[in-house]
Amino acid sequence: MALIEAASLSILFGAVLVLAGILSSLVAMRFGAPLLLVFLVLGMLAGESGPIGVRFNDVQLAYLVGSIALALILFDGGLRTRFATFRSVIAPALTLATLGVMLTAAITAPVVVWLMGLGWKQALLVGAVAASTDAAAVMFLLRARGLRLRQRVAATLEIESGTNDPFAIFLTLVLVQLLATGDRPWPEIAMDLAGQGLGGAAIGLIGGRLTVLALNRLALPQGLHAPFVTTMALGLFGLAQVVHASGFLAVYLAGLIVGNRPTRAHGPLVVFLDAITWLAQIVMFVLLGLLASPQQLVRYAQPALIVAATLMLLARPLSVFLCLTPFQFSWRERAFISWVGLRGAVGIFLASIPLLVGLPGAPFYFNIAFVVVLVSLLVQGWTLAPAARLLRVALPRAEPPPRRVELDLPGQLEQELVGYHVQANNPYLRRRIVPPWAKLMLVVRDEAVFTASEAGAIRQGDHVYFLAPPQKAQALDRFFVEMPPPLAPDPRLLGDFFVGGDVMVGALAEIYGVEIPAEERGITLSDYFADNLGHPPEIGDALPVGPIMLIANKVTDGVVTVVGLRLADTEEEAIPASFTRRLRNVISRALGKG
Repeated sequence: MALIEAASLSILFGAVLVLAGILSSLVAMRFGAPLLLVFLVLGMLAGESGPIGVRFNDVQLAYLVGSIALALILFDGGLRTRFATFRSVIAPALTLATLGVMLTAAITAPVVVWLMGLGWKQALLVGAVAASTDAAAVMFLLRARGLRLRQRVAATLEIESGTNDPFAIFLTLVLVQLLATGDRPWPEIAMDLAGQGLGGAAIGLIGGRLTVLALNRLALPQGLHAPFVTTMALGLFGLAQVVHASGFLAVYLAGLIVGNRPTRAHGPLVVFLDAITWLAQIVMFVLLGLLASPQQLVRYAQPALIVAATLMLLARPLSVFLCLTPFQFSWRERAFISWVGLRGAVGIFLASIPLLVGLPGAPFYFNIAFVVVLVSLLVQGWTLAPAARLLRVALPRAEPPPRRVELDLPGQLEQELVGYHVQANNPYLRRRIVPPWAKLMLVVRDEAVFTASEAGAIRQGDHVYFLAPPQKAQALDRFFVEMPPPLAPDPRLLGDFFVGGDVMVGALAEIYGVEIPAEERGITLSDYFADNLGHPPEIGDALPVGPIMLIANKVTDGVVTVVGLRLADTEEEAIPASFTRRLRNVISRALGKG
């Protein structure tokens, strides 16, 4: 009976901790605090030295949970990454994820040798466990502070954060093995690295294709598609690890394949992974917090603070500037990417490996990494948004995204039903304008369902459902954002339809069917104004893109942050052929300057 009661108490305690973590996310969203920091503190408060006093020293369980959580996080990251985004920044992102990690560890090591008198292998291990960045913490803070990065910067950070974990893990495992068993020939280490990378890539690419094939061919009961894909991801991770390939690289690439192929139940899959990833992160962070001892953290605080300062002010900036120099990033972009090197769960997870294998001095690595992560989240985490604004690499969000409902249609993969709630200030309600690839099918009004022809004019409060391609469904969001009307609206605007200045010219071209050269699709509307006006932008400035007229509606610090759209009513407003050539020349000169 005592064992049954103990098990029940453990379940109750675990549920309370997870609930506390979930509810604390509301506080973190309100104040912009890094969620990882909140969960770590919760774990420390519940630990042996905290007021609750739970004794927890099961490193193996923490490692197991951490592996599962990181696998799910990486799979989810790959699932949300578009191939176009991946291809556009693959060279700089992978350079940061490989050479950048190695340079960060190598630059940190001499400071550790000088400061603590350790050998070079031990010093490199300290640098390796703290070399990777935490994508979840960065993206959460940007959302919490209401910022959107410029696409090239955001894509580079996203791909780097998703792909640097496998390399950091491999580097850490190699150094732990060298310290535990003695020297290995460097050619053998290089071959091992190549084998793990190639093996992980092969398993991820093949496994991703098999997952898509099975998902579309198997007649699974409704509701099991998302658990099936999640289990497949964990299976691929386990398979890769068993054959000594990189499981973390495998799940990221598998997610990339699944997310960019037509599949059943894509919407439910994303929602399910959101929930399961959140839960996995909470459990992992709380367990890592339980492992920490405040007394030990205080003991190692001084050297850890010096290591943290070295990483933030020297190692990360120097490695970023060196790695991105060939890719024509501006100094502002490189400075921001340097500052965004937030340390997170991966660093503490890697620092638990020496504890797991019983490496001499293992608590030293764990406590140093823990303090470094805390400092990084406190200093870099809370200054991330001001740094983005100061360096002008982010724009404030013009409006919150609407709540979108996606309904899978069995029997085909090319179309799905996308639903929205029509509110008073929706651009759609004002002018009934939608892209040509979206067809209104159903209207739900006063708990009754109507076809498009039966419903008549759309009213405030209706729920409308469009037939649209799954890969384009997100583009409909901008038509259903809730926006207050401007103080002095232009009567010729598209129903006071506005978009943020960080929207790409190519996105508008795709929605309205405007043909523009491929090299012109990747520029933001803000940069479009800056490059083509010939003077600092002012409210009311107008530029054409095909049949669309762009109107500067809001200008902040000399940057167009909100753009109004209207259709050209006369031939005189249409873009002349010479304008496209001029725009191409402007962009070419801008790219040439970096």
